[in-house]
Parts: sequence; C-alpha cells; structure tokens
Amino acid sequence: MTPPGVHPLRRMVAEADFRRLLRVRLGGQAGDGLFQGALFGAAFFNPEKATSAAAAASAFATVLLPYSLVGPFAGVLIDRWSRQRVLMVSNGLRAGLCAVFALSLWRTGAISVSSVGVALLLVSLNRFVLSALSASLPHVVETRDLVTANALTTTAGQAATAVGGISSLGLRALWGSDDSDAARTALAAALVYAVTCLLASRIARRRLGPEQAHEPAAMREALLDVARGLVEGARHLRSRAPAARALATITVQRFLTGVMFVGTLLLYTEHGYLHRGFTGLGEVLTATVVGGVVAASITPRVTRALGTQRWIAVVLLAAAVVTIGLGPAYTHPALVTAGLLLGTCSQAAKICVDTLLQESVDDAFRGRVFSVYDTMVNVSFAAAAGVAAVVVPDDGRSIGVLVVLAAGYATTGVVYGWVVRRRMPYEPPEPVVTAR
Repeated sequence: MTPPGVHPLRRMVAEADFRRLLRVRLGGQAGDGLFQGALFGAAFFNPEKATSAAAAASAFATVLLPYSLVGPFAGVLIDRWSRQRVLMVSNGLRAGLCAVFALSLWRTGAISVSSVGVALLLVSLNRFVLSALSASLPHVVETRDLVTANALTTTAGQAATAVGGISSLGLRALWGSDDSDAARTALAAALVYAVTCLLASRIARRRLGPEQAHEPAAMREALLDVARGLVEGARHLRSRAPAARALATITVQRFLTGVMFVGTLLLYTEHGYLHRGFTGLGEVLTATVVGGVVAASITPRVTRALGTQRWIAVVLLAAAVVTIGLGPAYTHPALVTAGLLLGTCSQAAKICVDTLLQESVDDAFRGRVFSVYDTMVNVSFAAAAGVAAVVVPDDGRSIGVLVVLAAGYATTGVVYGWVVRRRMPYEPPEPVVTAR
C-alpha cells in the first residue's frame, strides 16, 4: 500500500496492472464507438431511409434485450473463469464478428438478417467485457481509491467510445454514407478489437480474479451453477441495502435517459425536427462525453463532503432542472448544452453506483452483481425505447414528454434522498467518504 499522502491518481497510475486494465478498457470502448458508428450510420442515417419512433424502438429492443439476457450468465462465468482470459477471448471474438458484419454489409449492400444476427452476438460479448472490467477493478486499486478509479476508468472509457464514434464520422465523410462504406468503418473497429485482445494478453492470468479458483464442470452442472449463482447473487445484493437502493435508482434514471435519447436521435435524423443528420447528433453526444469528464473531475471531491448517496440525489434533481430548463427550446445550441449538463449528472450517478456496488459486494459475487446491474439498466433502456415509440412523435419534438421526464428525475431524486436520509444512521459509513 502506498503512503496516505500520495494523490489517488498517482497511486493508481503507479500500478502497472491498473494501467494495463485501463488500456484494455480504452481499446475495447474505442472499438465500440467505431462499430456503433457503422451500425447507426447504416440503420438510421442513410439519407435514403426514413426513421420513425417505432423503427428506432424496434432496433434498440432487437439489440438490447438479447444483449441483456446474456448478462446473468456472463456474471456467473466471470466469477468462475479468469477475468483476464474473459477480456482477451471476448475482444478476439469481437474482432472476428466485426469483420463478418462488415463482409455481410459489403455482400448485401444493406443491413440483413445475417448482419443483425452477427451484431447481436457482438454486443452480447460486450456484457462479458464490461462486467469483467468492473469486477476486476478492485484487484488493481486500493479500496480507498475506488471512487477516483471509477471516475477515471468509466469516463475515460466513455471518452474512448466518443473518439471511436467521432472517428466513424470522419470515415463517413471520407468514404461516404451508404452501407458499403459503413462496412469499412466496421473493419476499422475489428482492427481495434484485435489490438485490445493483445493488450489483455499482457495481464497475468490470475491477476484480476476471481480469488477462488473453480474446477471445470460439465455443461449441465455449469447451467445449474448459473441458476444457483443468480439466486445467491440476488440474496447477497438484497442484504447490501445501499447497493440495492442505488441499483434500483439508476435503473429508473436509465429509463428516463432512454426515452430522451430516442427523442434526441429522431430530432437529428434526415426527417427530424432539426434534421441536422449524424454530424449534429455527434456534437450532442460529444458534449455528453465532455460532461462525463466534468463529472469525473468533481465527483471524488464532492463525495468526500456530501457522501456518495447524497450526491446521487443531487445530480438527479439537477437533471430535472436541466431537462425542463433547456429541452423545450429545441434548438441545436440548447441541446448541446443540455447534453453537457446531463452527461455530467448521468456520469456522476454511475460513478457513485459503481463504487457502492464495489464496496458493498464481496468479490465472489461481483461478476454476478455487475451483470445483473448491466441487465437491469439495459432492459430499462429497451423498455424506454418501447415507450418512446408510443409517446414521441417521429420528428422527435414533444414538450409534454420533456415535462414528464423532468418530473421523473425530480421524483426519483427526492425519493432516493429521503430514503438515504432515513436509513443512513443505521448503516455502515461510506468508506470512500473519509478515505484520502
């Protein structure tokens, strides 16, 4: 353990395996940004296609629901397998699947059933990667540094995704906007995933856990272990009230964000209210990432003064003010500003929730709990897309929806803050608040 007077960032950067794990996250999420740019460009921003709210909702549900069902199984396996091997093999498989997706687009000249199937497999593997990254982090940083570590890694990962997405915009401008050109972007993503696989191979096999090794089991026994593990993981989470409470809250927050995202996407399609295309949406998403960087810089300090749970309540209330204050203008500058502020609120909440889970959950259950976490927020996002298909017009503009979303943020923040205030005197203190 390094001396207490050393800044948390310096302590983390001094650890070689933390740097290696961070490189794996950055590489994988940059590949995600490139792949998502290729997929969104082909599905939503081809000038020859019109995008409706129902079409957008169907696309998100098609990707997110199967993706979410993989989550619990991923968690149990992550608690059984070497997490380093999970990161290495998953990125290698994603590289191969991304190349197949590109070839399918080239061959058919459009998104087909086969290319959708490959995309589903590829994003399902993302469950393994993100769950393994989150479960591995406590093995390479000290407990007192978890807020700072989550602030740095999750925000840097989102920034890497944004860089990948922006790169896809540049490639789109260079190559064109039809589906065969999107295939070239997918090939670039495949290359990035392959490099990430090599980066993961530089970490020692057992360095990232799990701490308890498991002998290989027959398939039937492994499936039974999945069922037993999910029950055990749910019981474990239920006994950790701060973690369970935070997970429920961010699930609601993710639903509200999902409705807003579908509406924003529709605003920027060729037939939307703003009709500024993929470039306009990219500017809003870039502002959101910058907001995440702001959250990463202020959250570790603020949580030492307010506490992790109080900060979640504050940022939810701030999100309500931003939504109702800037959203109804429906201008590009207002939406870019809203993206910056909402990105700050959303990322601050995620940093705190990740930290509460890591602090409260035993290592033997971390993979399962983080997979349940991922599953809940993605099912919530898919459900939000379904609701958006009904309540959001095809041009994306609806002041009534914004009022409801702002009320949702405010209610969630007030209820969560009230429960925290009542329960905090009876619960263990938040270790990260006093850690320096």
